[in-house]
Amino acid sequence: MTPQLIKFKNDGLLLEDEKSSDPKKISMTDKQTITMIAAAAQNNELGKNNDLIWHISEDLKRFKRLTSGHPIIMGRKTFESMPKALPNRTNIVLTTKKDYKPVGAIVVNNINDALSLVKDDQQPFIIGGGEIYRLFMDHCSRIELTRVHHNFEADVFFPEIDLTKWSLIAQEDFTSTKDQPYNYSYLTYDKI
Repeated sequence: MTPQLIKFKNDGLLLEDEKSSDPKKISMTDKQTITMIAAAAQNNELGKNNDLIWHISEDLKRFKRLTSGHPIIMGRKTFESMPKALPNRTNIVLTTKKDYKPVGAIVVNNINDALSLVKDDQQPFIIGGGEIYRLFMDHCSRIELTRVHHNFEADVFFPEIDLTKWSLIAQEDFTSTKDQPYNYSYLTYDKI
């Protein structure tokens, strides 16, 4: 039987199971937010030759801060572009290679298996590359995009964001410095 709503509270809903009198507090934020996180240049460039094409130290720190403690889903090439599995995160690699056995990561061969592994986390992250972003676009409810305001030569691209399906809810702009030569913005999109 389904739980029945007893009471609404500021910090969540109070539910009671019809078979028991034990109320269960359910937070309004219990809904899972699958988040795509990426840094893409002006024309959606992500990288070239399986490597980043720019380095923005503050963006890498932000990536670490947002993803730490959460599972991250990536493709094989993205995993192989890193020196090792990222610490304090469950590294999940989606690949068609059945015999792939990377150190420090869990391998899955389809989207459903990847989503099943992250079902208990409130905010799992999709971290790339280009094909993985395309595969998960319909499964995500948030995009955290660092937009680098510059054009680069690239061979991997972030998918186009369809603004009839996504709404920009936050933007923070940064200008270039002597240590970092590009203007960039942090953009947060939520699915409409």
